[in-house]
This record gives sequence, structure tokens and C-alpha cells, in this order.
Amino acid sequence: MTAKKILKITSNVTTGILFVLLIFMIFLVISSKASGGEPKVFGYELKTVLSGSMEPTFKTGSIIAIKPVDDTSKLKKDDVITFLQSDGNVVTHRITDKFAQGEQVMFQTKGDNNEDLDSQPILSQNVIGKYTGFTIPFIGYFIDFAKSSKGTAILLIIPGVLLLAYSVVSIMSALRELDPKKTDSQAEKTA
Repeated sequence: MTAKKILKITSNVTTGILFVLLIFMIFLVISSKASGGEPKVFGYELKTVLSGSMEPTFKTGSIIAIKPVDDTSKLKKDDVITFLQSDGNVVTHRITDKFAQGEQVMFQTKGDNNEDLDSQPILSQNVIGKYTGFTIPFIGYFIDFAKSSKGTAILLIIPGVLLLAYSVVSIMSALRELDPKKTDSQAEKTA
């Protein structure tokens, strides 16, 4: 393979990666802003793990995918659920027990890394979703940064500027290939 072919393949791959990165950043930022919180993809919510209470199931800073739950009666012991606590915090823990209190279904939960059960049982209407088993380590830090105003600006501007700069370099390279004599004679005149 010649150096030109290798350079062209590298150029195409770099352009593709920068373009996909820019599209991904735009999607991430718009999805986060539109939902008013975590991004949503194909009906799944991506939640950022903010503590180590569920380690080793998932690490702090990971993102997990949860599927919203319509029928909480189908949830059972050992399911991992995301729920809203009475103080407004969103938590993801494992169900250790399911019981009825009057007509209300409730869940006792515990973090895998916690010694004690959660202090209050979870009302079924406070369950947001069920963990799907999909986890990506450390991307949660990135998503939290993307939700900030500085992160939004940086993550949209940097890939765009890189793509623009790379396009300028590619155009300049293509122009040199089209007319090598003119470029060489201009270089000799300036030297």
C-alpha cells in the first residue's frame, strides 16, 4: 500500500470519527436538555451512578440504562430498580423484599455495597424504572459534564472546530494535489 493510500484512509477515518463525535455530542446535549435531566435513547433512560452503593454491580461514574416500569406488580426480589426517595433524590438499589401494606405495594431495597437495608420502604408509585443490565463505566462523569452550561458549550464547539480545521487541511491538501506545479512555483517565489 502506498503512502498516499494510507494517508487517504487515515483522512477518511478521522473525518468519520469527528463527524460521529459531533453528532453524538449534539444528540447527548439536546436529549439531556429536552428531558430536563438524563438522556433518553430508544425508550431507555440513561442514569448516572453517583455513589458506590451498588458496587461491584456498577461503579461510581458509570451510566446505566433503565426501562420505565408501567406495572410495578411484576417487579420481584433481586430486581434492581431506580426510584424517587421522599427527599427527592433518585436512587438505584436492589429489591430485597416486596410486600403489601393495605392496597399499596411496597419494596424494601438495599445497595449491594451497603450493610444495612434502606431506611424507608419504597412506594410502588415512586419506582421510575428497572435496570436493564446495560452499563458503561465512567461515561457518567462525561454526561454530568455535558449537562452543565460549560460542558454543553465545550462539547459542541470542540468537535465542530476540529471538524472545521480538519476540513480546511483536507481542502488545502486536495488543492496541492490538483496543481502541484503552481504550488511549487509559488513556494519558490516566496523563498
